Amino acid sequence: METENKKPGTFRNIVHAMGVVFGDIGTSPIYTLSIVFTLTLPTKENIFGILSLIFWTLITLVTIQYAWLAMSLSIRGEGGIIVLKEILTSLMKKGRKAGFIAFLGYIGVSLLIGDGVITPAISILSAVEGLRLIPQLGHISLTTIILITAIITILLFAIQHRGTDKVASSFGPIMLIWFLSLFLSGFFYLIHIPQIFLALSPYYAIEFFIHNGLPGFFVLSEVILCATGGEALYADMGHLGGKPIRQAWSIVFFALIINYFGQGAYILEHGDTKQVLFKLVSSYSEILYIPFLILTLLATIIASQAMISAVMSLVFQGINTGIFPLMKIKFTSQKLRSQIYIPAVNKFLLFAVILMILIFKESNNLAAAYGLAVTATMFISSIFIVTIFYIKKNYLKSAIGFTVLIIAGLYLIAVTHKIPYGGYWSVIIALFVFGVMLLWMNGMTKLRRFLRATSLDVFVESFKQIYETGNYIKGEAIFFTKNVNSVSPYILHCMFRTGIIYEKNILVSVETSDQPYGVNLESYDKVTDGLYTARIIYGYMESPDLPKLFKQWGFSEKAIFYGAEEIKTSKPFLKIFAVLKRLAPNWISFFEFPYNKLHGVVTRIEI
Repeated sequence: METENKKPGTFRNIVHAMGVVFGDIGTSPIYTLSIVFTLTLPTKENIFGILSLIFWTLITLVTIQYAWLAMSLSIRGEGGIIVLKEILTSLMKKGRKAGFIAFLGYIGVSLLIGDGVITPAISILSAVEGLRLIPQLGHISLTTIILITAIITILLFAIQHRGTDKVASSFGPIMLIWFLSLFLSGFFYLIHIPQIFLALSPYYAIEFFIHNGLPGFFVLSEVILCATGGEALYADMGHLGGKPIRQAWSIVFFALIINYFGQGAYILEHGDTKQVLFKLVSSYSEILYIPFLILTLLATIIASQAMISAVMSLVFQGINTGIFPLMKIKFTSQKLRSQIYIPAVNKFLLFAVILMILIFKESNNLAAAYGLAVTATMFISSIFIVTIFYIKKNYLKSAIGFTVLIIAGLYLIAVTHKIPYGGYWSVIIALFVFGVMLLWMNGMTKLRRFLRATSLDVFVESFKQIYETGNYIKGEAIFFTKNVNSVSPYILHCMFRTGIIYEKNILVSVETSDQPYGVNLESYDKVTDGLYTARIIYGYMESPDLPKLFKQWGFSEKAIFYGAEEIKTSKPFLKIFAVLKRLAPNWISFFEFPYNKLHGVVTRIEI
């Protein structure tokens, strides 16, 4: 292990992880304590209690749940809530339980996308609010703050189509400087009141609940803000590897704790709970404050970028696994797999983020909507983790995971009180995403039932009769079908009704596997004279270059045929699905075949 740590590039990987993974959780100190103390008085006992809660929250919900338990579970090194769902469903027999797990997974995906809307809004807004502590800008209006935040947000989303590969290399060093600044600013205040470290004991967290009762319990709904972004440790594991993320987390965790405790010392000394981090830094030097504010803004932009990339990646996985409609996808980097641009998602996120900024106006108000989606996702992940370890008979990890599940459950109960005060926006966004998913999956299920495929055996009998007449076109043609053992209806229309049969006809199915990576020609078989079947399987994180692969596999097609559907219906549910189907590009467009070879065959369906 020691020699592995000394390998060239280890430190570079750690710094890179800081830029990609820890933007969200790393910018939480900007607002967490200020928001927590809007719900409770800044007495010495309460300050010690809150700091103790923050420390143990980061230990249990981030370090134990994600850095240890979740990261020991992966598919080919890939992590995330979809991966947890795939691992668990693969361990269970098909049935109601597997269906319930899939349902929970879809809710988790919806909530993560909801979180992706609120994170940029609260991060950038809280940073821009720091302008008020510059003496010359002390009277800056709320309208100006909102306008600056909106402009930064629009610019951030406007550059997404170009990709962030060129500037991503600077993310890590900027975040390293950010965490160093957090550490130093907290440390220099800690030396004023070193006894604040007593708050590391869970005794003070328990005392806080005893003295504050039920109102103290609901303070957990704001304490959880310190752990937002913790799921990125596991979700980004496939991009960077588990080891550099864990090593980076040990540094980040230390910097965060020192800063939180330094902020606690500042509150204890001054009794001021508004914009604590900014006031703590400005108390050292007004000259240093402006560079720190610029650094804060850069850190929040990086945090927002990480969340945007995470949502794009999540939607991409969803498209490949069939839970989202097909959308145009652009890969903006040859080096970073996470750099994906989906125009429709980008527009949706921009609209939703600007809406959140205009509705809530201030970061303190926005905090009322923040935390619900994150906590619910953590709770669902905990359920998956506990169940996986239990099925695998790793009872120790299952028991530890169950303890974390109880803690996550308590946080979830506490955070539900935010729903009437703005938390309903998290629910609305998640429900919208969840509704699109259900609409698409149910619509596609009904479509597949209506488009009854013909079994290969039955098809072959009819094919032989026509092929034996010798009335076919010279050359090779590819006909895409859902499954090589069943033939799509449009192929029957092509071959038997219009007589489009080539000298060599290949029925090709392209299927997504439950593994994240890999593209394989699973089978290539001759069925009868003039008819072949080929089965291609690719991972749900892949975007295979099929034209290039076809050449490698020896295909020499003159024409490529695929099916498309036009839906006519009077049912409201199916009408919405029909609109989605029309808006979604045909899946064949994802593979960029030469347009002069492609022939789409439209089947009109009346349901």
